[in-house]
Amino acid sequence: MQIGVLTSGGDSPGMNAALRTVAVVGIARGHRVIGIRRGYEGLLAADTVELSLAEVEGISRYGGTVLGSARSKEFPTPAGQAKAKQRVAELGLDALVVIGGNGSITGGHLLGEGRPCQIVGLPASIDNDIGHCGLAIGVDTAVNTIVEACDRISDTARAHRRAFLVEVMGRQSGFLAMRAGIAAEADAIVYGEQGDCGEDALVEELSAVLDRCFAPDRKKQRALIVKAEGVPVSSAVLAARLQKHLDEHHPGIDVRETVLGHVVRGGNPSALDRMIAQRLAFGAVLAVEQGAHDVMLGWDVPDDFGQATPDSFVRMVTIPEMLTETERLLDGTSPVVQRRIGLLEKVKDILAL
Repeated sequence: MQIGVLTSGGDSPGMNAALRTVAVVGIARGHRVIGIRRGYEGLLAADTVELSLAEVEGISRYGGTVLGSARSKEFPTPAGQAKAKQRVAELGLDALVVIGGNGSITGGHLLGEGRPCQIVGLPASIDNDIGHCGLAIGVDTAVNTIVEACDRISDTARAHRRAFLVEVMGRQSGFLAMRAGIAAEADAIVYGEQGDCGEDALVEELSAVLDRCFAPDRKKQRALIVKAEGVPVSSAVLAARLQKHLDEHHPGIDVRETVLGHVVRGGNPSALDRMIAQRLAFGAVLAVEQGAHDVMLGWDVPDDFGQATPDSFVRMVTIPEMLTETERLLDGTSPVVQRRIGLLEKVKDILAL
Protein backbone atom coordinates (compact mmCIF):
# COMPACT_ATOMS: atom_id res chain seq x y z
CA MET A 1 0.00 0.00 0.00
CA GLN A 2 0.98 3.62 -0.44
CA ILE A 3 0.25 5.55 2.76
CA GLY A 4 0.30 9.34 2.90
CA VAL A 5 0.78 11.25 6.15
CA LEU A 6 0.45 14.94 6.96
CA THR A 7 0.43 17.25 9.98
CA SER A 8 -2.07 20.09 10.01
CA GLY A 9 -3.32 22.95 12.15
CA GLY A 10 -1.52 24.01 15.33
CA ASP A 11 1.65 22.05 15.99
CA SER A 12 2.03 20.01 19.14
CA PRO A 13 5.02 18.21 20.68
CA GLY A 14 5.00 14.55 19.66
CA MET A 15 3.89 15.03 16.07
CA ASN A 16 7.33 14.01 14.85
CA ALA A 17 7.24 10.83 16.94
CA ALA A 18 3.95 9.96 15.22
CA LEU A 19 5.42 10.70 11.79
CA ARG A 20 8.45 8.53 12.41
CA THR A 21 6.34 5.64 13.68
CA VAL A 22 3.98 5.71 10.69
CA ALA A 23 7.04 5.62 8.44
CA VAL A 24 9.02 2.95 10.30
CA VAL A 25 6.06 0.64 10.92
CA GLY A 26 4.76 1.18 7.40
CA ILE A 27 8.12 0.33 5.83
CA ALA A 28 8.59 -2.66 8.14
CA ARG A 29 5.24 -4.02 7.01
CA GLY A 30 5.97 -3.59 3.31
CA HIS A 31 4.30 -0.24 2.56
CA ARG A 32 5.55 2.96 0.97
CA VAL A 33 5.05 6.06 3.10
CA ILE A 34 4.72 9.52 1.55
CA GLY A 35 5.04 12.64 3.71
CA ILE A 36 2.97 15.64 2.63
CA ARG A 37 4.52 18.98 3.54
CA ARG A 38 2.49 21.94 4.91
CA GLY A 39 -0.71 20.04 5.60
CA TYR A 40 -3.61 20.29 3.18
CA GLU A 41 -1.96 23.24 1.46
CA GLY A 42 0.89 20.92 0.55
CA LEU A 43 -1.54 18.25 -0.62
CA LEU A 44 -3.10 20.72 -3.05
CA ALA A 45 0.38 21.55 -4.35
CA ALA A 46 1.49 17.89 -4.39
CA ASP A 47 4.43 18.93 -2.17
CA THR A 48 5.62 15.53 -0.98
CA VAL A 49 8.65 13.61 0.20
CA GLU A 50 9.09 9.87 0.56
CA LEU A 51 9.69 9.07 4.21
CA SER A 52 12.60 6.65 4.17
CA LEU A 53 14.17 5.31 7.35
CA ALA A 54 17.02 7.79 6.92
CA GLU A 55 14.55 10.67 6.48
CA VAL A 56 12.91 10.08 9.87
CA GLU A 57 15.92 8.98 11.89
CA GLY A 58 16.08 10.75 15.25
CA ILE A 59 13.12 13.11 14.72
CA SER A 60 11.03 11.86 17.67
CA ARG A 61 12.85 14.14 20.09
CA TYR A 62 12.02 17.35 18.23
CA GLY A 63 9.09 19.66 18.87
CA GLY A 64 7.03 21.12 16.04
CA THR A 65 6.70 19.07 12.87
CA VAL A 66 9.38 18.33 10.28
CA LEU A 67 6.71 18.26 7.57
CA GLY A 68 5.48 21.72 8.51
CA SER A 69 1.90 22.85 8.89
CA ALA A 70 -0.31 25.46 7.28
CA ARG A 71 -3.91 26.60 7.32
CA SER A 72 -5.36 26.38 3.82
CA LYS A 73 -8.10 28.74 2.68
CA GLU A 74 -8.56 26.82 -0.57
CA PHE A 75 -8.92 23.32 0.83
CA PRO A 76 -12.36 23.74 2.54
CA THR A 77 -13.98 25.10 -0.65
CA PRO A 78 -15.74 22.77 -3.12
CA ALA A 79 -13.05 23.49 -5.71
CA GLY A 80 -10.34 22.81 -3.15
CA GLN A 81 -11.94 19.51 -2.15
CA ALA A 82 -12.14 18.38 -5.77
CA LYS A 83 -8.52 19.37 -6.35
CA ALA A 84 -7.39 17.54 -3.20
CA LYS A 85 -9.13 14.34 -4.31
CA GLN A 86 -7.49 14.68 -7.71
CA ARG A 87 -4.09 15.01 -6.01
CA VAL A 88 -4.78 11.88 -3.93
CA ALA A 89 -5.40 9.97 -7.16
CA GLU A 90 -2.34 11.44 -8.89
CA LEU A 91 -0.12 10.54 -5.92
CA GLY A 92 -1.54 7.02 -5.86
CA LEU A 93 -2.41 7.18 -2.16
CA ASP A 94 -4.34 4.22 -0.76
CA ALA A 95 -4.66 5.86 2.64
CA LEU A 96 -3.97 9.17 4.36
CA VAL A 97 -3.05 9.52 8.04
CA VAL A 98 -3.98 12.99 9.33
CA ILE A 99 -2.20 14.17 12.49
CA GLY A 100 -3.83 17.25 14.03
CA GLY A 101 -6.73 18.72 15.95
CA ASN A 102 -10.46 18.47 15.36
CA GLY A 103 -10.29 20.97 12.48
CA SER A 104 -7.59 18.97 10.71
CA ILE A 105 -9.39 15.67 11.24
CA THR A 106 -12.61 17.30 10.04
CA GLY A 107 -10.68 18.12 6.86
CA GLY A 108 -9.84 14.45 6.53
CA HIS A 109 -13.51 13.55 6.97
CA LEU A 110 -14.50 15.92 4.15
CA LEU A 111 -11.71 14.65 1.92
CA GLY A 112 -12.80 11.09 2.59
CA GLU A 113 -16.30 11.59 1.16
CA GLY A 114 -16.59 9.24 -1.79
CA ARG A 115 -13.56 7.36 -0.42
CA PRO A 116 -10.79 8.57 -2.73
CA CYS A 117 -8.57 6.88 -0.13
CA GLN A 118 -8.84 5.61 3.43
CA ILE A 119 -8.70 8.32 6.11
CA VAL A 120 -7.31 7.71 9.61
CA GLY A 121 -6.95 10.58 12.09
CA LEU A 122 -4.54 10.89 15.01
CA PRO A 123 -5.44 13.49 17.69
CA ALA A 124 -2.72 16.08 18.27
CA SER A 125 -3.71 19.24 20.16
CA ILE A 126 -2.20 20.79 23.28
CA ASP A 127 -5.66 22.08 24.27
CA ASN A 128 -6.93 18.49 24.71
CA ASP A 129 -10.22 19.51 23.11
CA ILE A 130 -10.78 16.48 20.88
CA GLY A 131 -13.74 14.22 21.57
CA HIS A 132 -13.28 10.60 22.62
CA CYS A 133 -9.62 11.09 23.44
CA GLY A 134 -8.40 11.08 27.03
CA LEU A 135 -5.07 12.68 26.19
CA ALA A 136 -4.09 14.09 22.80
CA ILE A 137 -0.53 14.17 21.45
CA GLY A 138 1.27 17.20 22.91
CA VAL A 139 -0.82 17.77 26.03
CA ASP A 140 1.60 16.25 28.53
CA THR A 141 4.53 18.31 27.25
CA ALA A 142 2.46 21.50 27.31
CA VAL A 143 1.36 20.83 30.90
CA ASN A 144 4.95 20.21 31.98
CA THR A 145 6.07 23.42 30.25
CA ILE A 146 3.41 25.40 32.13
CA VAL A 147 4.28 23.79 35.46
CA GLU A 148 7.97 24.54 35.00
CA ALA A 149 7.18 28.16 34.13
CA CYS A 150 4.92 28.48 37.18
CA ASP A 151 7.62 26.98 39.41
CA ARG A 152 10.12 29.56 38.16
CA ILE A 153 7.60 32.37 38.60
CA SER A 154 6.85 31.15 42.12
CA ASP A 155 10.55 31.41 42.98
CA THR A 156 10.68 35.11 42.16
CA ALA A 157 7.22 35.71 43.64
CA ARG A 158 8.33 34.33 47.01
CA ALA A 159 11.45 36.48 46.96
CA HIS A 160 9.30 39.63 46.79
CA ARG A 161 6.04 38.40 48.38
CA ARG A 162 4.00 38.95 45.24
CA ALA A 163 0.96 37.60 43.45
CA PHE A 164 1.21 36.35 39.89
CA LEU A 165 -1.51 35.88 37.30
CA VAL A 166 -0.34 33.37 34.67
CA GLU A 167 -2.35 33.02 31.47
CA VAL A 168 -2.02 29.77 29.53
CA MET A 169 -3.36 28.58 26.19
CA GLY A 170 -6.82 27.06 25.95
CA ARG A 171 -9.21 29.28 24.01
CA GLN A 172 -12.17 26.88 24.24
CA SER A 173 -10.84 24.34 26.70
CA GLY A 174 -9.48 24.98 30.17
CA PHE A 175 -7.80 21.58 30.47
CA LEU A 176 -4.24 22.97 30.51
CA ALA A 177 -5.11 25.51 33.20
CA MET A 178 -6.85 22.86 35.29
CA ARG A 179 -4.15 20.20 35.10
CA ALA A 180 -1.14 22.50 35.33
CA GLY A 181 -2.74 24.68 37.99
CA ILE A 182 -3.21 21.74 40.36
CA ALA A 183 0.34 20.48 39.72
CA ALA A 184 1.86 23.95 40.27
CA GLU A 185 -0.01 24.50 43.57
CA ALA A 186 -2.02 27.40 42.21
CA ASP A 187 -4.19 29.26 44.70
CA ALA A 188 -6.92 29.73 42.11
CA ILE A 189 -7.65 28.31 38.65
CA VAL A 190 -9.88 30.22 36.24
CA TYR A 191 -11.24 28.62 33.08
CA GLY A 192 -13.92 29.29 30.50
CA GLU A 193 -16.05 26.23 31.32
CA GLN A 194 -17.06 27.98 34.55
CA GLY A 195 -19.25 30.26 32.45
CA ASP A 196 -19.20 34.02 32.14
CA CYS A 197 -19.97 35.20 35.67
CA GLY A 198 -19.04 38.77 34.75
CA GLU A 199 -15.91 40.80 35.34
CA ASP A 200 -16.98 42.21 38.70
CA ALA A 201 -17.87 38.80 40.12
CA LEU A 202 -14.57 37.31 38.95
CA VAL A 203 -12.57 40.18 40.48
CA GLU A 204 -14.48 39.79 43.74
CA GLU A 205 -13.80 36.04 43.82
CA LEU A 206 -10.08 36.41 43.13
CA SER A 207 -9.76 39.31 45.55
CA ALA A 208 -11.10 37.02 48.25
CA VAL A 209 -8.46 34.45 47.33
CA LEU A 210 -5.73 37.09 47.67
CA ASP A 211 -7.18 38.17 51.02
CA ARG A 212 -6.81 34.62 52.30
CA CYS A 213 -3.30 34.29 50.91
CA PHE A 214 -2.04 37.56 52.38
CA ALA A 215 -4.01 37.64 55.62
CA PRO A 216 -2.07 39.26 58.52
CA ASP A 217 -1.74 35.94 60.35
CA ARG A 218 -0.39 34.13 57.28
CA LYS A 219 3.26 33.73 56.38
CA LYS A 220 2.47 32.88 52.77
CA GLN A 221 5.02 34.46 50.44
CA ARG A 222 3.31 34.13 47.05
CA ALA A 223 -0.08 33.78 45.42
CA LEU A 224 -0.49 32.08 42.05
CA ILE A 225 -3.55 32.36 39.83
CA VAL A 226 -3.61 30.25 36.66
CA LYS A 227 -6.03 31.50 34.00
CA ALA A 228 -7.04 29.95 30.67
CA GLU A 229 -7.00 32.34 27.72
CA GLY A 230 -10.66 31.53 27.02
CA VAL A 231 -11.85 33.41 30.13
CA PRO A 232 -13.72 36.46 28.75
CA VAL A 233 -11.84 38.97 30.93
CA SER A 234 -8.40 40.00 29.71
CA SER A 235 -5.46 39.24 31.96
CA ALA A 236 -4.32 42.86 31.80
CA VAL A 237 -7.67 44.15 33.06
CA LEU A 238 -7.85 41.48 35.72
CA ALA A 239 -4.34 42.21 36.98
CA ALA A 240 -5.04 45.95 37.11
CA ARG A 241 -8.20 45.50 39.15
CA LEU A 242 -6.56 43.01 41.51
CA GLN A 243 -3.67 45.45 42.01
CA LYS A 244 -6.18 48.11 43.01
CA HIS A 245 -7.62 45.73 45.60
CA LEU A 246 -4.17 44.91 46.95
CA ASP A 247 -3.25 48.58 47.20
CA GLU A 248 -6.35 49.21 49.29
CA HIS A 249 -6.24 46.13 51.53
CA HIS A 250 -2.65 44.84 51.41
CA PRO A 251 -0.39 47.79 50.64
CA GLY A 252 3.09 46.88 49.49
CA ILE A 253 2.06 43.65 47.74
CA ASP A 254 2.12 43.68 43.94
CA VAL A 255 0.49 41.50 41.33
CA ARG A 256 2.26 40.66 38.08
CA GLU A 257 0.74 39.33 34.87
CA THR A 258 2.51 36.76 32.66
CA VAL A 259 1.09 35.42 29.39
CA LEU A 260 2.92 32.24 28.43
CA GLY A 261 1.46 32.15 24.92
CA HIS A 262 3.11 30.04 22.25
CA VAL A 263 6.03 29.03 24.45
CA VAL A 264 3.63 26.32 25.64
CA ARG A 265 3.55 24.77 22.15
CA GLY A 266 7.30 24.32 21.80
CA GLY A 267 10.00 22.16 23.27
CA ASN A 268 11.08 18.55 23.05
CA PRO A 269 8.15 16.19 23.66
CA SER A 270 7.97 14.36 26.96
CA ALA A 271 8.45 10.61 27.14
CA LEU A 272 4.70 10.21 27.60
CA ASP A 273 3.88 12.27 24.50
CA ARG A 274 6.36 10.29 22.43
CA MET A 275 4.88 7.03 23.66
CA ILE A 276 1.28 8.11 23.02
CA ALA A 277 2.22 9.28 19.53
CA GLN A 278 4.09 6.06 18.77
CA ARG A 279 1.30 3.76 19.92
CA LEU A 280 -1.41 5.74 18.12
CA ALA A 281 0.68 5.76 14.93
CA PHE A 282 1.34 2.04 15.17
CA GLY A 283 -2.41 1.53 15.50
CA ALA A 284 -2.99 3.77 12.48
CA VAL A 285 -0.92 1.54 10.20
CA LEU A 286 -2.75 -1.55 11.46
CA ALA A 287 -6.10 0.20 10.95
CA VAL A 288 -5.17 1.07 7.36
CA GLU A 289 -4.25 -2.56 6.68
CA GLN A 290 -7.64 -3.63 8.05
CA GLY A 291 -9.45 -1.29 5.66
CA ALA A 292 -10.56 1.25 8.27
CA HIS A 293 -11.87 4.53 6.86
CA ASP A 294 -13.15 7.81 8.31
CA VAL A 295 -11.93 6.89 11.78
CA MET A 296 -9.78 8.39 14.54
CA LEU A 297 -7.67 6.52 17.05
CA GLY A 298 -8.03 7.87 20.59
CA TRP A 299 -5.76 7.38 23.60
CA ASP A 300 -7.31 6.27 26.91
CA VAL A 301 -10.81 6.99 25.58
CA PRO A 302 -13.23 7.93 28.40
CA ASP A 303 -15.85 5.31 29.25
CA ASP A 304 -14.23 2.86 26.79
CA PHE A 305 -16.19 4.37 23.92
CA GLY A 306 -15.55 2.98 20.43
CA GLN A 307 -13.96 -0.15 19.08
CA ALA A 308 -11.16 -1.99 20.86
CA THR A 309 -7.78 -2.41 19.15
CA PRO A 310 -4.85 -4.72 19.96
CA ASP A 311 -3.54 -1.95 22.24
CA SER A 312 -5.75 -1.71 25.35
CA PHE A 313 -5.10 2.05 25.61
CA VAL A 314 -6.04 2.77 21.99
CA ARG A 315 -9.61 2.69 20.72
CA MET A 316 -11.08 3.42 17.30
CA VAL A 317 -14.00 5.82 16.86
CA THR A 318 -15.60 7.16 13.72
CA ILE A 319 -14.75 10.75 12.88
CA PRO A 320 -18.44 11.81 12.98
CA GLU A 321 -18.65 10.39 16.53
CA MET A 322 -15.51 12.33 17.46
CA LEU A 323 -16.90 15.56 16.03
CA THR A 324 -20.17 15.20 17.93
CA GLU A 325 -18.37 14.63 21.23
CA THR A 326 -15.98 17.52 20.47
CA GLU A 327 -18.98 19.86 20.19
CA ARG A 328 -20.13 18.67 23.62
CA LEU A 329 -16.65 19.21 25.06
CA LEU A 330 -16.56 22.77 23.77
CA ASP A 331 -20.08 23.73 24.85
CA GLY A 332 -19.61 22.14 28.27
CA THR A 333 -22.36 19.51 27.99
CA SER A 334 -20.02 16.50 27.78
CA PRO A 335 -19.97 14.32 30.93
CA VAL A 336 -16.16 14.47 30.66
CA VAL A 337 -16.19 18.25 31.15
CA GLN A 338 -18.81 18.06 33.86
CA ARG A 339 -16.66 15.61 35.82
CA ARG A 340 -13.61 17.89 35.51
CA ILE A 341 -15.57 20.91 36.72
CA GLY A 342 -17.11 18.90 39.54
CA LEU A 343 -13.73 17.76 40.81
CA LEU A 344 -12.26 21.27 40.71
CA GLU A 345 -15.27 22.73 42.50
CA LYS A 346 -14.68 20.26 45.34
CA VAL A 347 -11.13 21.52 45.89
CA LYS A 348 -11.71 25.18 45.01
CA ASP A 349 -11.72 26.39 48.62
CA ILE A 350 -8.75 24.19 49.52
CA LEU A 351 -6.39 25.60 46.90
CA ALA A 352 -5.63 28.87 48.69
CA LEU A 353 -5.00 27.32 52.10
